[in-house]
Amino acid sequence: MTNKNKRKKQRAIAATKPAQPVAGGNEARRERKEMARKARAAQRKRAQRSDLVRRAVVFGVAGVVGLGAFYWLTKAAGPGEIPQEAIDAATSAGCSEVVQPLGDAPAGQHVPDGTPITYAQRPATSGEHYGGRVLPSSPDSYDQPVDEPAAVHFLEHAGVMLYYRVDGDGAVSPDVVDALQGVASAQRMTVAAPFDGLPDDTSVALAAWDQLQTCPGTITAGQATTIATGFSGALACTSNAPEANAADDC
Repeated sequence: MTNKNKRKKQRAIAATKPAQPVAGGNEARRERKEMARKARAAQRKRAQRSDLVRRAVVFGVAGVVGLGAFYWLTKAAGPGEIPQEAIDAATSAGCSEVVQPLGDAPAGQHVPDGTPITYAQRPATSGEHYGGRVLPSSPDSYDQPVDEPAAVHFLEHAGVMLYYRVDGDGAVSPDVVDALQGVASAQRMTVAAPFDGLPDDTSVALAAWDQLQTCPGTITAGQATTIATGFSGALACTSNAPEANAADDC
């Protein structure tokens, strides 16, 4: 047999044999599968991290909103104690103790503007008032009497009124007026104003929501400053009033 015929026969025999796998083919496929598995795992982890971040943001925002609401609802501190020096000054001046004229008075009812309102106790420290009219905290002093229902609404918002008599028997001295106006200027949510119709034995009346202290016309400017400062410091902008958080100035 010639060499040429031998080579043809060898090629024919080789053609009938099954193809052998390429060396390393299985290993390459395993590597590709492992890389794909790792890629899927990495993608799941990224998705989980993104979900955790979204949850954290949602809960964080909800927490901030909740804390803000809690702060708004509870920002008014409780009423304080009248300082001893104010108590001593009130005793020396012949003033009354701080009393609750109507007991545990509820929030005053808002009535339509123009509805006749009558207060059983003067000056009024609680009761009906007009929802659309509230005495502002500025200016902090008035030379003429203020609208009483608006003043009651101011008290409901944790304000303090320093009333005084300017005419007739028992009218206070200009020095006392200056003293009360000075306290009103120095204290938050505190307004000084004359009041027509104070009881005969009252020349100065300090009013917060359902809290009242009265003093006679013999009160001195120094006593008025000490007493009014103690009264306002203990009650202005506190939860003594039913709508203390409605005031922007507290």
